[in-house]
Amino acid sequence: MENCIFCKILNKEIPSKFVYEDEFCFAINDINPKAKKHILVIPKVHVKSLNEVKDLTLMTHLFEAIRKINLQENIVDFKTLINTGRGAGQEVDHLHIHILAD
Repeated sequence: MENCIFCKILNKEIPSKFVYEDEFCFAINDINPKAKKHILVIPKVHVKSLNEVKDLTLMTHLFEAIRKINLQENIVDFKTLINTGRGAGQEVDHLHIHILAD
């Protein structure tokens, strides 16, 4: 997607340090954290929101990535959050999952 900040990060148009990466997704620290650890898990394929997910294997992979990230970052107690739509707080029109941990 042309103006998507997450696509620009993935394409190295905007510099960012990846916390995690595999063939299906990547993870970065949120630039406006709402917890001590606030990581965004982002699919590499552009999907606008949870409402547009057609292949549930994508979600399975994202949740597996969350498990791996939590092990890597020594996160035991955490929240996950998926905002869907502007009214629900989705600021970037690219599906992503928040990991929040104190």
